[in-house]
Amino acid sequence: MNQLKIWLLLGSIAITQTVAAGTLPVAVDGQTLPSLAPMLEKTTPAVVNISTKTRARVESPLLSDPFFRHFFNIPDQSEQRTEQSLGSGVIIDAQKGYVITNNHVIDKADEITVTLRDGRKTTAKLVGKDKETDIALIRINSDNLSELPLANSDKLRVGDFVVAIGNPFGLGQTVTSGIVSALGRSGLGIEGYEDFIQTDASINPGNSGGALVNLRGELVGINTAIIAPSGGNVGIGFAIPINMAHQVVRHLVEHGSVQRGVLGINVQDLTPELAVAFGLDSSTKGAVVSDVNRNSAAERADIRASDVIIAINNQAVSSSADVRNRIGLLRVGNEVKLTVMRKGVQLQLTATVATQAGKSGGIDGGKITEYLNGVMLSDAQDVIEIISVNKRSLAWRAGLRTGDIILSLNDRPVKRLEDFNRRLSLQSPPYVLGVRRENEIFSLIFQ
Repeated sequence: MNQLKIWLLLGSIAITQTVAAGTLPVAVDGQTLPSLAPMLEKTTPAVVNISTKTRARVESPLLSDPFFRHFFNIPDQSEQRTEQSLGSGVIIDAQKGYVITNNHVIDKADEITVTLRDGRKTTAKLVGKDKETDIALIRINSDNLSELPLANSDKLRVGDFVVAIGNPFGLGQTVTSGIVSALGRSGLGIEGYEDFIQTDASINPGNSGGALVNLRGELVGINTAIIAPSGGNVGIGFAIPINMAHQVVRHLVEHGSVQRGVLGINVQDLTPELAVAFGLDSSTKGAVVSDVNRNSAAERADIRASDVIIAINNQAVSSSADVRNRIGLLRVGNEVKLTVMRKGVQLQLTATVATQAGKSGGIDGGKITEYLNGVMLSDAQDVIEIISVNKRSLAWRAGLRTGDIILSLNDRPVKRLEDFNRRLSLQSPPYVLGVRRENEIFSLIFQ
């Protein structure tokens, strides 16, 4: 007991002397203590805090009826409620001011404010967003920005060390560390396209849109979701691989949204039992084509039911989710090479990604009117849909975006491109287009 007291006393003296000297040991037994600080000093300036404001109308259902207000001569006295949210973002291009974040962080926001690591605040503009992958791109106009280099997330391995940087609970920039717990997580029902990195680095509300980096300070993922039965972190967090996020960003920069296409096939996972039934080794990975749609891109490429897809564009396929993710992030009109096994024979097939099912092939708006140069339009279920809009076009400057639905021309409904084309040829500008975007209807003027 006395010896123990002596050791404790000596330990306390040593600690007191160290603290009194104002320094902490940087080495033990000649070995430098490991620290993430040098890496973080370079990476944290590129991670930002994002706050948004959304103004929502608050009024009784009766007073929201314009006929009721008009009949009783009641002025519009609806109030606005300001809703706020907090999240994180990552600067990926310092020169252009591009910041990547989650769609759910900025969705429906009227104002987006970015706070930099050094405390500067600036207003951001939305470049584009994609609900299916939960990725959004915003832009800020500030000097002396830092950016994070992008890693190749396909090279991540389970067990690699990673660090999460974000703004949990609005506390301010916070860093947590852990490892890659799993790769290729899908089927969680969180997003339309799922290929998550799972990590045990603490991710909490407010971390959404923040950075997941490797020990070199390279961006490997965008933190997006957690499993939290108790409302807090339990060591199961998910990040969108940066390779997937960067593909989406390229779409957003060019079109403002993702120009998503289809092959026209239904696929299912290749189980060991199915692999043996198709004459393959039970360890074979891939996806089985269960059905091919008539008159689809897949049918034109001679893809058949029971084909086993083992690679897309020379990248191995391990599940049906892989097929959906790879095809869904290709642009309409792109060629895609599929490696398939058919009755024990390996084949190379080439297909051209088509527009979404139920839509006609895109038509160049410039052939209809010069005002729609750079716009691709399509007939889709009795509406006219905008497939893509070039960001340098007049239509983009007028406010037209990919995914918009044209409802009317000069206050008269239009449902087909043929009718739209005929009506334009009989009228002179200015043209007033009635447009629906998600749940919003508004007018755009072309003159």
